[in-house]
Amino acid sequence: MLTNADPRSPSRPEPRPGIMEIAPYVPGRTKSTGGAKLHKLSSNETPLGPSPRAVEAYSACAGHLELYPDGGSTGLREAIADVYGLNPDRMICGNGSDEILELVARAYIGPGDEGLYSEYGFLVYKIAILAAGGTPVVAPEQNLTTDVDALLARVTPRTKVVFLANPNNPTGTYLPFDEIRRLHAGLPPTVLLVLDAAYAEYVRRNDYEAGVELAATADNVLMTRTFSKIYGLAALRIGWGYGPAHVIDALNRVRGPFNVSAASQAAGIAAVRDRAFLETAVAHNDKWLEWVSQEVAALGLQVTPSVGNFVLIHFPEEPGRTAAEADAYLSARGCVLRAVGAYGLPNALRMSIGNEEANREVVSVLKEFLAGR
Repeated sequence: MLTNADPRSPSRPEPRPGIMEIAPYVPGRTKSTGGAKLHKLSSNETPLGPSPRAVEAYSACAGHLELYPDGGSTGLREAIADVYGLNPDRMICGNGSDEILELVARAYIGPGDEGLYSEYGFLVYKIAILAAGGTPVVAPEQNLTTDVDALLARVTPRTKVVFLANPNNPTGTYLPFDEIRRLHAGLPPTVLLVLDAAYAEYVRRNDYEAGVELAATADNVLMTRTFSKIYGLAALRIGWGYGPAHVIDALNRVRGPFNVSAASQAAGIAAVRDRAFLETAVAHNDKWLEWVSQEVAALGLQVTPSVGNFVLIHFPEEPGRTAAEADAYLSARGCVLRAVGAYGLPNALRMSIGNEEANREVVSVLKEFLAGR
């Protein structure tokens, strides 16, 4: 038995193995370094804000803060199911879709198990896998796009979950749904495929699907969605997942009993039913995504084609024109973009699509930067 006097005895509580390997998630910066007007384009937030109906529903909860929320988010699940034509009993709501990803890892991954994801996939996948005691496995990409063959080649008997963001953040690229089906067909039935469709509402491609049908018909597919992006409810942290009843049952067993607040549920119900507001947000993004992509490319910078509400801008490595120098220059002038070195992309910045003023200002400041002013 170890005692306090034993030199091998720890002198303080120690986290279990793997926890200290986690690099904490660092969100997009919220402040600029200069005194100019702030244009925060670092977190893929919508420039239109939330639906007025969602704000009204949220405010109406202020007089009932002493009451616990509905632990099953019943009204929110029913509203989502009504809009999308789904079965509410096969749905789970969470504190953002991040929580649902973490619940998946907790429920299906343990020591000795592997979680698989693509090279430039969302940072939360690795965090969730390590936090659950599992081993992260990374598949290389082709042209900043998920490679199905690379994923399948890395599946082993220890693989429990494959996480796939489609569209992907931070690249903005996507897989046609034929490729998603090919990936699913190549996976053992014991492997859970998680389709993270946080940006699905923005995509306007005929060969894209968020994964609703596959999640509704397969025993090993879960689709996750969020209210943080196009619905403008990032501050409220609302996410949802849809999949087989047995997967939803497992996730419900490990989630907290009141994981979505009453105000969040009310705002989410109002937001998902406001289809006119959603269409306005889509139209804004369609217009300015194309404009920003074309204008930045015209400056001589490479822009990865995106189907989300952001673009990945690549910078040369030559002194005076690097991504780090551009980031500092932009920030000093009030334009806060997202450095993506943590994703293994040190020569790029991710820019969220903002309002007209913000979009034009970034292009103008980039032009100044590249001209050496």
